[in-house]
Amino acid sequence: MKKTDNQILVIFGASGDLTARKLVPALFNLYVAKQLPDNFVVLGASRSDMTDNEFRKKVVLESDYLKDKLEDLKPNYINKFSKKFFYEDLGGDYTSHYGRLQKRIADLDTKFHTAGNHIFYLSTPPSLYEPIAKNLAEVGLNNEEEGWKRLIVEKPFGYDLESAKNLNEGLQRYFKETQIYRIDHYLGKETVQNLLVTRFANSIFEPLWNRNYIHHIEITNAESVGVEKRGGYYDKSGALRDMFQNHLLQIVSLIVMEPPISDEPEGIRNEKVKALKSLRIMRNEQTIHDNTIRGQYMASTIKGEKVKGYREEDDVHPQSMTETYAAIKSFVDNWRWKDVPFYVRTAKRMPTKVTEVVIHFKTPHHQIFHDSSMNNKDNKLIIRIQPDEGILIKFGVKVPGQGFKVERANLDFYYSSLAQTHVMEAYERLLLDCMQGDATLYARADEVEAAWEFVDPILNYWKNGKDVHMYGYAAGVWGPENSDELIDGIGYWRNPGPNLTDDPGFCVIS
Repeated sequence: MKKTDNQILVIFGASGDLTARKLVPALFNLYVAKQLPDNFVVLGASRSDMTDNEFRKKVVLESDYLKDKLEDLKPNYINKFSKKFFYEDLGGDYTSHYGRLQKRIADLDTKFHTAGNHIFYLSTPPSLYEPIAKNLAEVGLNNEEEGWKRLIVEKPFGYDLESAKNLNEGLQRYFKETQIYRIDHYLGKETVQNLLVTRFANSIFEPLWNRNYIHHIEITNAESVGVEKRGGYYDKSGALRDMFQNHLLQIVSLIVMEPPISDEPEGIRNEKVKALKSLRIMRNEQTIHDNTIRGQYMASTIKGEKVKGYREEDDVHPQSMTETYAAIKSFVDNWRWKDVPFYVRTAKRMPTKVTEVVIHFKTPHHQIFHDSSMNNKDNKLIIRIQPDEGILIKFGVKVPGQGFKVERANLDFYYSSLAQTHVMEAYERLLLDCMQGDATLYARADEVEAAWEFVDPILNYWKNGKDVHMYGYAAGVWGPENSDELIDGIGYWRNPGPNLTDDPGFCVIS
């Protein structure tokens, strides 16, 4: 097990929702699992006027997000955890001088013997990333002469390629790239990480993981909810920026990448960058038109309840052309994946919440069982990322009786079957990795920029191109009616149900 140094975690924007909803519960799980170092302190910093005790009440003692976890625990155990939390009021804004903050950190360093090791978690709008980094550098809080210093930033990492480059350059003025940790909570999911193990640790898959045996690959990310209270943000973002550019391209990179030399962080990250750079960038308008579909959910009735259309949501422009459905067909320009299509889609207001990868294998070149009803029943490897996390293999078996009638059978594994194993939540895993200096699951600057290089031409065409269509789809269905046209000559998308073994083609929504 890796060693976790004594340290201070400084959370900027600590009075916001993310701290109480995600970060503190993750830290509490690490505390219960005895994964935190002996000397560990959390210093919240934001513009709200709070004392240490008020902050402890807000994020620990009276937090709705910890209520269930604290119910059966002894008060002294809970208090010991809450005593690790402190608070510093930054005053009017995040851009004022950090002299007082630097002194508070130094005092906590001395009192709790944290050896000058500091993580700065920026739970703030991206516009504040560079000003905060600049202010930290001005008071020497980026200096690693005494202890290490690390900076965690949340997505979005830019709005397009140009802004992503500017953001990276801005952060790198004050912190070295090795100090910067760009957090993508999707990479913290055990099932996403298991893509690497499934590929590289199993001889039944590794030799088949190429164009000789794989026909095409599907990735689906579906959410049953709409934009909820994020209408203002989402209307400026859209499905391609919100999910595809970061989460889904990260999954693509794990599928596409070549075997790294070892499991060391930089080796894995180098291969992910090479994978993203090998994606065929669509620069021609006709190519983008033929290989992308965008849509927007419309008002409908689900389970007897009327559901708003996207343009009727709060803070959404009534003539908005922001997509809530995005489907992309793409190719990878290298030997391993030449001519293998990748179909990736993400959407709001689908029949169910699900994220999964489907590897479609080619049928055998020499078909013996012509009348076996095996047409369109190719072998599949389905990796379910959420919910009902697990792996499913679909393969042909003989139906008992005369002749050779073949039916498809399932071979499945579920993470829930690992009863004795604690599966870390995403933020729990990612925070611990940063505490230990493991950047494997964090995005590097060139990785972020490579993803934007692929997405930028599509966004520009959707905004400014000719013959650009926005297709409507009723809330609660699997996207626009013409979405299957993207999968030309193959058939249709696998429309999964809530459970891993649900057969595609139907989904119970009422």
